[in-house]
Amino acid sequence: MLKILLCCSAGMSTSMLVSKMQSAARREGLECKIEAMSITEGKQQIDKWDVVMLGPQVGYGLKEFEGVTTKPVAIIPAPIYAVAKGAEAIQMAKDMAKKAGISF
Repeated sequence: MLKILLCCSAGMSTSMLVSKMQSAARREGLECKIEAMSITEGKQQIDKWDVVMLGPQVGYGLKEFEGVTTKPVAIIPAPIYAVAKGAEAIQMAKDMAKKAGISF
């Protein structure tokens, strides 16, 4: 199972993307857990996740996340985030995990 965390300012603006990602994962037959939360909560719970994806509006936190974990962390590109492209976001998470050697 691939565990994907999405972080934004309060965890609300990513909720639509989470839903679209869950639908895309089901269509692929990919078993995953996807949640959204604030960047503050995300930093506290980072060890529970395989991949961390930051909303563009909190991209400033990338270096801080990278400083506290070896897990893959990336900023979701605005074109994927803005219109909640679930399949593209799932592919991004899978690519991040594979590059880091995470099995799922």
